[in-house]
Amino acid sequence: MESKIILITGSTDGIGKITATELAKQGHTVIIHGRNLEKAEKVRQEIQNQTGNPNVDFLIADLLSMAEIKKMAEDFIIKYKHLDVLINNAGAIFGKDRTVTKDGFEQTMMLNLLAPFLLTDLLMESLQKSQSARIINLYSAMHRRAGKPDLNDFQLEKNYKTDRAYGLSKLYLVWTTKHLARLLKAKGINNITVNACHPGAVATNFGQDADKGFIINLIFKVALKLMPKPETGARTSIYLATYQEVENVSGQFFNQKMKFEKPDDKYYSLENEQTVWEYCMKATEKFRANLISAI
Repeated sequence: MESKIILITGSTDGIGKITATELAKQGHTVIIHGRNLEKAEKVRQEIQNQTGNPNVDFLIADLLSMAEIKKMAEDFIIKYKHLDVLINNAGAIFGKDRTVTKDGFEQTMMLNLLAPFLLTDLLMESLQKSQSARIINLYSAMHRRAGKPDLNDFQLEKNYKTDRAYGLSKLYLVWTTKHLARLLKAKGINNITVNACHPGAVATNFGQDADKGFIINLIFKVALKLMPKPETGARTSIYLATYQEVENVSGQFFNQKMKFEKPDDKYYSLENEQTVWEYCMKATEKFRANLISAI
């Protein structure tokens, strides 16, 4: 297998860390990402020791900050000539109280939707320099239970609920994945594919820091003991990143068993997809490199 340069967001814990470790075992150059410098350095050393692969690097950024996302992309571009695989793995479910980032965005939408959108734009030129680049977005089965979206309220000011915010952010990620695949095809950019996968429910520390209320927190802790191991959740990301059989597949969605699946389309339309895309373009315009808009 030809060695690839692979960047994985949110990879100092859980599924992301396992994904990074397994890809390093295969001999790829792996760039992990985290918020904390000491933790990222520790995880890098762990992966290097476990795999015997010295080509493990890290980047630091708080993905709730657009300025830090831009700095992270700039740091990557300075060091690496191209990017073969971008895995937008980072995501979170937050607490019962609505919180806005310093950039003015509801934090669930910022982390789960706007952050991968912005990072993908900033790294688009690096992806185009690859002979065969792959973008992989991680969504969630919770997009099916988000309820009816209000496309006039991306900030969730009217009806904020923890699970609704998370579900909608992943539903919109599904739609932007579809849209980017369509744009790439329309422009004849055949060396970049974009797909999405969901890892299923697995036993990680995902969401454990969120204040969801006593009863929900209790249920969460009990369910955690019954869930599959994180390795199960990582395998589809690894599959989409490396397997030859999906090299030319784009605009598709995969479950935790590495099988095609159809996302929920109850509220889907080309018009709604376009509305979400335009929101992301507008929200990130001060920080984007405008590479997506140039496609």
